[in-house]
Amino acid sequence: MKLSAACVVAVDVGSVRTGSFAWAAVGMPGHTLTAHGDDPAGAAGALSAALTDGASAVLALEAPMSVPVPGDWKLLGKGRTGEGNRAWSASAGAGALATGLAQGAWLLAEVARALPGLAATTQVPRWRGAADGGAPLLLVEAFVSGEGKPVPTALGPHAADAEAAARAVAARLAGEDGTDGTDMTCAPQRAFSLLAAQARWAGLAVAGDELALDVLVVRARPAG
Repeated sequence: MKLSAACVVAVDVGSVRTGSFAWAAVGMPGHTLTAHGDDPAGAAGALSAALTDGASAVLALEAPMSVPVPGDWKLLGKGRTGEGNRAWSASAGAGALATGLAQGAWLLAEVARALPGLAATTQVPRWRGAADGGAPLLLVEAFVSGEGKPVPTALGPHAADAEAAARAVAARLAGEDGTDGTDMTCAPQRAFSLLAAQARWAGLAVAGDELALDVLVVRARPAG
């Protein structure tokens, strides 16, 4: 798999009914904006088109997509390492998680319907080995808030968030942002991967161990 043939589609999770949903696609390398929209069907179509053309692709959902499951019940709901004061279980995070769970499952089911037998992964090494029998679709979590919030474009704040997330993920995977690995982790608690669960529900081929593996979380940082 060559990163020069990769497409990153990022989704700003939100209400479809009220227009709070948006997506953006960027190519690698160069991170050029190639497509954007405000409907889930467009996001699924962009992913399917990239994969049909033989490229590898990345879906980044801006919502908590892995949660820690501790052995000690007194730690239930505790934030992930790296979240700071924005725990996944707080009101904003919990709302995004619920919405993202349904929207991500729908998107992945559409991709699975278009490309029967497609393999997906939440683990970057398995994605990078796609040419050797790995998975061509990588699933990650994006986090855009606070200082990482972009200046809203003419397309609106949700589209701006989606584009910022796509660019941040592309930069991380290309090793261009000076950060190695993930910005958040469930460790030392056991991880429950909602991304892997969604993918398996949708009918994509996902390794069973990924249900309990941390996912890549990329936080968008201030421009400049």
